[in-house]
Amino acid sequence: MLSLGSSIGPLQISRRYGMPSIIPYLLAGLLAVQNVTAQNLPAQDHASRGISLAREGKLPEAELELRDAVHSAPGVASYRAQLGSILGLQEKWNEALEAFQAEGTEGALTRVKKLGQIRTFFCFAFERGRIDVNPARLLRGPKVRPRPTLPFTHEEMSAILSAIDHYPDKSGQLGRANAQRLRSFVLLLRYTGLRIGDATTLSVDRLAGNKILLYTAKTGQPVYCVIPDFVTDILENVPRLSEKYFFWTGRSSLHTATGSWQRTLRRLFRLAGVQMGHAHRFRDTLAVELLLAGVATEEVAVVLGHSNIGITQTHYSPWVRSRQKQLEANLERAWSRDPIVLLNSESVGTSPRPGSIQTN
Repeated sequence: MLSLGSSIGPLQISRRYGMPSIIPYLLAGLLAVQNVTAQNLPAQDHASRGISLAREGKLPEAELELRDAVHSAPGVASYRAQLGSILGLQEKWNEALEAFQAEGTEGALTRVKKLGQIRTFFCFAFERGRIDVNPARLLRGPKVRPRPTLPFTHEEMSAILSAIDHYPDKSGQLGRANAQRLRSFVLLLRYTGLRIGDATTLSVDRLAGNKILLYTAKTGQPVYCVIPDFVTDILENVPRLSEKYFFWTGRSSLHTATGSWQRTLRRLFRLAGVQMGHAHRFRDTLAVELLLAGVATEEVAVVLGHSNIGITQTHYSPWVRSRQKQLEANLERAWSRDPIVLLNSESVGTSPRPGSIQTN
C-alpha cells in the first residue's frame, strides 16, 4: 500500500507545513479504513510521484498526480484514499469526502461501514470544536441489498468433493499433496463454518481429538466444534504447509494466503460445475443443516461466533424450523376467530384446521 504514513507520518506533515491540528487525525482515521488492491502500473507511477511531491510539500502538484492515478485505476481504494488525504491537507473538505466516498470495487455494505466511520470521525471533530461545520452530516450511503442465504445442496457438495480427485497441481499431477490439502480444507469449511481467513490460519494446536477450537468467548470460555471422525483423520494426516499451521506457511501475509485459497476454490467450483460458488456458502451450509436438524438458533449463533442472535435470525430466518411451527400456530389461532372458518367448521362438524376454509 502506498501511504503517506509509510515514510512520513501525518503528524510530521502537519507540523512541517503548518496544517491545522485536525489533519493528523483525519489522515490516521480515514486512511486506516481503506482496502488496497493495486495492479495498474501507470496508476502506481502516478501515485508514487504524487506521494513524493507531497513529501516535498508540493500539495497541488501531488493532487494532480493522484487524480491521474484515480483516473487510471478508479476501482483502487488506496488511490482514492490518498487523493482524499491530499485534498484534506489543502482543506478542500467537500472534495476530500467525495474522494473517500467514491464507489470502487468494494460492495455496498463495505461502503456503508466506511461511511459510518467517516461520519463518526467528523462528528467527533465537530463536537470538540476542531471544525466549524460537519461536512459529513448530509452524506447518504448506498442501498444495501441483503445477501441471500445459499447453502450448498447435497448434490453440489458431492460434486465438489468428487472434483477434488480431478484437481491438478502445478505439475498437472492428480491426487497428490495439494489435492489432499484441498480436500481437508473444504471439509474443514463445511463442518466448522469457519470463515476462509480463520480456516487458512488454523493452527495445529486447535485440533483436540474430534473437536476444533473455534474461538474464545468474551467470558473466557473456549467454544469448540465437534467434527466427524473421518474429518479428524483427514486433518491429522494432511500434508501441512508448516509445523504450526495446517494451510499456511506463516511467512506470507494473511491477505496473500487467503487470496490463494480463494482462487483455488474458484477453480474447484468451476471444475465441479457449481454455480455461484464461494467459501461463505460452506458456512451457510453448516448453519442451515443445523437449523433443519432442529438445533436452536441460539446454539447456531454460538457456533458461527455471532455476537448477537439477531444476526443469525436475519440471515437464516427462512430455515428456522421453530419459526415455521410458530407461524402455523399463529395461523390456527387466527382462523379460530374467523367467522367464515367457524361457520364452515360447524357445518361439517369439525374444528378448524389449516387448509379447511371453504369459500363456496
